[in-house]
Amino acid sequence: MNNKESLIDLFIHDLTGPLSIASTCVNSLLEKQDKYGTVTDRQKATLKMALRNVNKAQTFLKEMIEIYRSEEGLFKQELCSIKDIVKESVVDAIEMLDPAGAEKLYAQEDGEGFRRFLEKRGVFVDISGRFSTAPFCHDEKKIQQILRNLITNALKYRRERITIGIGGDKELVITVKDDGPGIPQEKQNSVFKRFSRIKEKGQTDLTGLGFGLSCVKTIVETMSGNITVASKKGEGTCFTVRIPPLQA
Repeated sequence: MNNKESLIDLFIHDLTGPLSIASTCVNSLLEKQDKYGTVTDRQKATLKMALRNVNKAQTFLKEMIEIYRSEEGLFKQELCSIKDIVKESVVDAIEMLDPAGAEKLYAQEDGEGFRRFLEKRGVFVDISGRFSTAPFCHDEKKIQQILRNLITNALKYRRERITIGIGGDKELVITVKDDGPGIPQEKQNSVFKRFSRIKEKGQTDLTGLGFGLSCVKTIVETMSGNITVASKKGEGTCFTVRIPPLQA
């Protein structure tokens, strides 16, 4: 193990505990007011904001762990419901950018209400092919991580809408398309570089570290899959992921 890997291992290990403690403490203040005292609405809003940001940090840490598990070839073989994974991934992605919208989305109890809620906000989902009904055999967490990152990226760059497509009969095929500014041809190879963020002149500031797409590429390739990008400046961007099942 080299010095860089040792530093990252230490970083992951030493952050896990403090973040868990912070999350537990804030949750206690919100949910156990009989024990810790009543909080005002303004205090509650501030605590919820703190909790959301702790959760974001925990998500980032989990992604780092999954990357290193992937690079070591560690996969959990399980039968996954792709519909459930898509739903969880969409909610997670929206929660990262619009926590209030995610809370309303959680309240949608039936599939049709969930779909209408998304479409009103410019998110369209199309699940077809074998895995619309049959389970897919692979590591559920890694598929969810791939989807969450692609959806989050599309939500950041879209103008009005994104489209999430699921298909495939032998391998799982995922497409995530936005109608954003697109990526110039000469910059498309850079989108998968770690900590690379493409920002065009006049574009508003975008949150994030430029870690998500490099994370996706690493995980997809360790799953023996591939990811491609199709984009033209001013015409949006489409990422396509193909993943073979873990068992033949």
